[in-house]
Amino acid sequence: MKFDNAEDIVQLTPLWQGERFPNGRPKVAANILRRMRKITLEEAWGPLWNRGYQYQFEGDFKIIHPNQVMVGRAVTAVMVPKRPDLHETLLNYGHQQENRRGFFNQWVIDSLEEDDVVVVDLFDKIYQGTYVGGNLSTAISARTKQGGAIIWGGIRDNQQVVEIENINVFYRGSDPTAIADVTMVGMNVPTRIGRAVCLPGDVVLGTPSGVIFIPPHLAELTVVNAEKSQVRDIFGFVRLKEGTYTTAQIDASWNVSLWQDFLNWFQNDEAASEYRHLTWEKELEEARKLEANGPINDVRL
Repeated sequence: MKFDNAEDIVQLTPLWQGERFPNGRPKVAANILRRMRKITLEEAWGPLWNRGYQYQFEGDFKIIHPNQVMVGRAVTAVMVPKRPDLHETLLNYGHQQENRRGFFNQWVIDSLEEDDVVVVDLFDKIYQGTYVGGNLSTAISARTKQGGAIIWGGIRDNQQVVEIENINVFYRGSDPTAIADVTMVGMNVPTRIGRAVCLPGDVVLGTPSGVIFIPPHLAELTVVNAEKSQVRDIFGFVRLKEGTYTTAQIDASWNVSLWQDFLNWFQNDEAASEYRHLTWEKELEEARKLEANGPINDVRL
């Protein structure tokens, strides 16, 4: 077996048609990651759930910076309890055949790029299951700039890690012991984090509510859907305060008249300026089709 094998990663992620890292990992655009930081976990969850991705969320974590959102591209690892023959075989293979240095967790962190997030299944081990401490968290900070780690296991040196402000770490528990008696059996392979599944290159969205893993081919769609929901809410709040529409009318399917009111506001109001990269032709066309099939009540009061 090979660690971080490009052929395997490409095979695992066939729906991604965009840019990839040299190891085959999907490289979702930095612009999408930036926009992802402004959406809520629930906004990301909806499009995935509706498309059958129902095992992407896990919320049972401790968080180094509880109010800090984390977004990045997943670099995954799977650890198992130590079995001597397997352990020595894989450790020697990494050192001798792939020129890797140190222990398994160092191999993963040495591979990180800017905006990456380490995602590790450490089978919920905390005692002697501390995947990072102060030194490795500092290395994550230096390499990822604003990424971090999701660890289904433990960490150590919490008082040092909490001082690293540009990353976040989601973990199961803390212990002063160093990592021991574990073996990495996969790097950038499918990884289970609690009840969620993460693949290499997934977009990781970590929030105070927990973590959701967004398949790369759905990342832009997820962001666009969330942004459209946000700006429609802004418009709805304005018109509700003015008494132009009722809540039932805002929450129902919009007719052409309401869409035209929205689009005029969208193009001219300062509150919509950061959303003007969005387009609405599809929604307007759907409203026209609905009206063509039968009368829709005039929504304006």
